[in-house]
Amino acid sequence: MTEKTEANTTEEPRELVALDTGIGEMPFGGEEFLTEDEAERKREALHLFQQAYEAQMRGELDDAADLYKQSIENYPTAEAHTFLGWTYSFMGLRDEAIEECHRAIEVDPDFGNPYNDIGAYLIEAGNLHAAIAWFERAMKAPRYEAYFYPHFNLGRVYEAMGRWFEALREYQAAVGLNPKYALAIAALRRLQGRLN
Repeated sequence: MTEKTEANTTEEPRELVALDTGIGEMPFGGEEFLTEDEAERKREALHLFQQAYEAQMRGELDDAADLYKQSIENYPTAEAHTFLGWTYSFMGLRDEAIEECHRAIEVDPDFGNPYNDIGAYLIEAGNLHAAIAWFERAMKAPRYEAYFYPHFNLGRVYEAMGRWFEALREYQAAVGLNPKYALAIAALRRLQGRLN
């Protein structure tokens, strides 16, 4: 956790707060100047988020959804909305998953995960054309750890549309960003073999 104080004589003092989720390297809710009360609520939201994630990984989806909702009630973050959406997707609730991603974007339009997730849910729904714009937005999001995902997913869309060379370009970009991403490596090799 990183904290710096911002001097302001007319309001309650604020500190720059960045909380580590323990999931990846991106700070929970981004870095923000918060009052002491807001910082405490954000810390509690993070604690609930981490419990939710653990429940989700154990397959306890109802518990995970409840804990993500409690996290949001304490302090709304794009992460909690996005991961609640991810949980809903595992429960077969695609429309609810997409709605949570839209809420995540409202909370923090710089957070890249919900854009990619909406695109992925649209692929599942068979709406390939609509998915393209969401992957492109994910690629431009300033706060995102995994730019290789939208490149890979856009490659899947282009491949499904028969746009082979565009798909190849996106798979190459995904592998360039994450040389260990097995799905992108396999897709790239498969498509290269098909085109040779």
